[in-house]
Amino acid sequence: MSSAASRSGDWRRMDRETLSRAYDNTRAVADSAARLSGWRARSAAFRALHPHTLDLPYGPAERNRIDLFQSGAEDAPLLVFIHGGYWIRNTRQDFACMAEGPSRHGLDVGLVGYTLAPEASLTEIAAEIRAALVFLRGLQEGRGRRRLVVSGWSAGGHLAALAMAWPEVDAGLAISGVFDLEPIRYTELDDRLHLTDAEIEALSPIRQVPHSEKPLAIVCGSNELPELRRHSADYDRAWRCAGNASIVAELPDHDHFSILDELIRPDGTLTALAVELAGKGP
Repeated sequence: MSSAASRSGDWRRMDRETLSRAYDNTRAVADSAARLSGWRARSAAFRALHPHTLDLPYGPAERNRIDLFQSGAEDAPLLVFIHGGYWIRNTRQDFACMAEGPSRHGLDVGLVGYTLAPEASLTEIAAEIRAALVFLRGLQEGRGRRRLVVSGWSAGGHLAALAMAWPEVDAGLAISGVFDLEPIRYTELDDRLHLTDAEIEALSPIRQVPHSEKPLAIVCGSNELPELRRHSADYDRAWRCAGNASIVAELPDHDHFSILDELIRPDGTLTALAVELAGKGP
């Protein structure tokens, strides 16, 4: 990479190695492995305390499962959380602790699993997320429609943004997401994703912004990699240019991993946003 490219921050002027580092959140955050380990332990404990509606199948694949943590109210809003890992790693079980904060405010929380690349293409992954949301809506048969907020972190933020165009969704919370797939194609991640031209166009939320009355919050951390911060800023601009309303925030002193503390905590900023989007605010 030239020094000019480094100063400008233009991903188009970066070589493959430099661009790959520009998206390498794990390398950028020194305690990322410890945080993931902590989430897994905390999530295992949370699942053990709430074993009643785990592993609900929404499709035929092994990872087509949902863990649903219910508040007890029939009309409780539903927050769906889609895990991250650049579409190639992690499981829904690792992130059950993300239900802790929202569930304390009367929200049901669903953790959605999906097949990872390269076993599934990104087109197939998006279709699985849509199938999961259709399944969750089907659980309401015979009752009135409750509010469904789709949320996700990192790759899950990308999938949550895609879902904003689907009728099953009423609001969205995209955390530290990737909203344009074109740069990803030129990183080492594409060794497993094998993105096509058609997928980049159809599955990049910034290229497929609907006109929508649905509220969307776009959030990242002020200490995240510049590329991740750029994605959030660019997507917010595109969302508003389409005539839509959004909430955009960079949470001070948070990196790509620490930001999720704000969802785990009942008094966290992301918990408050989820509650607001679910219509449960004061």
